[in-house]
Amino acid sequence: AAGEQYIVLHAGSRLGFKGSEDLGGGYRAIFQLESRIELDTGKQSVGNLSTNQGAGLTRGMEALGPLLPTIAGVLQPNPNVNSNNALFDRTSMVGLVTPYGAILAGRQYTPAYEAFAAAETFELGMAGNWGNITGGLGGLLTTGSAIRSDKSIQYRFVKDGIGGALMYGFKNSGYVGLDDRFMGANVTYKKNGWDLAIGYNRGTDQSNQTGLITRVIGGSYTTGDFKFFAGYQNNRNSHSVLIPVFISSWDAQIAPGLVAQRGAAVAGALRNVFVTNLIKNFDLNVESASIGMHYKVGAGRIMSSISFQNDRNPTNSDVAQYAIGYDHFLSKRTDLYVAAALIKNHNRAQYAVGVASAAGGFTGAPGEDSKALQFGMRHKF
Repeated sequence: AAGEQYIVLHAGSRLGFKGSEDLGGGYRAIFQLESRIELDTGKQSVGNLSTNQGAGLTRGMEALGPLLPTIAGVLQPNPNVNSNNALFDRTSMVGLVTPYGAILAGRQYTPAYEAFAAAETFELGMAGNWGNITGGLGGLLTTGSAIRSDKSIQYRFVKDGIGGALMYGFKNSGYVGLDDRFMGANVTYKKNGWDLAIGYNRGTDQSNQTGLITRVIGGSYTTGDFKFFAGYQNNRNSHSVLIPVFISSWDAQIAPGLVAQRGAAVAGALRNVFVTNLIKNFDLNVESASIGMHYKVGAGRIMSSISFQNDRNPTNSDVAQYAIGYDHFLSKRTDLYVAAALIKNHNRAQYAVGVASAAGGFTGAPGEDSKALQFGMRHKF
């Protein structure tokens, strides 16, 4: 039907509700609500898989000495996904499908992220996920793409294999609900074995300065028992919406004690060290690429991919990921899977293997490699 496209993921556990009512004349009202469920705890929020400290966001702050452990804690919150325990922190959307496209409103996947998903061999959720290595040295806090956007309205269309989307987010939109404005667009082609997409996202910070920009192109081609994937993504963010949040945390949690112990002048100088380096460390300027394939074997498929990210900042903290996996379908709804991934970090990079519901976090030290073996069962209903 016009306007309907969905991402199929090796998804994290969730409880969802969706509905549709035929209004006649080619019009339908729809809604979709998805609630995060961490299957091991039943919670709706989660932190990194590893408890290691990321060094990327405290780089250059050595002069702060004994304050660094406190600062590191402030800059690495736990949980860091759905920290406000929203009931429906995944998709929360209502819409109208018409013969001329669909109008959707709420919290939704962003256009650039949908293009990213089209090129992802491990379907965004398994250990070989390309998203493990996209973003900055601050891990999930310096993400390379806004996955969803709050308070957004979207127009979508699909006709003869060609589709597209336009999204606009109002104040307090974007992935963490802090963008002053958010916008995105994509164009897709799904026909004759091809599944291709070009996507663009742009957010602005609380002062309406250009924030996270994501440009992505990629997709897949299916022929016989093979499915080939390829994608390229470019990310830039000089004004993260999280910088004012952490500066406010300094002023509320650290500054009062510093002023009392060392005086206003020293406290002000130390605050300047913190702010100057925080802005520098949150700066994101990376480009990444991934290639991969699926090969059908009986009731299953073999998956493999190679992904790279080039850090264009002075740290030159490049990273590469190699992954292989197998997915066995017991039925149309149930499959068993296993995946292995190796991340090779360079210089100050600390990327760690993650999964659908939680980022990997950080390796024990900059430049240290990460590897993981994942297995599980998925049931869709």
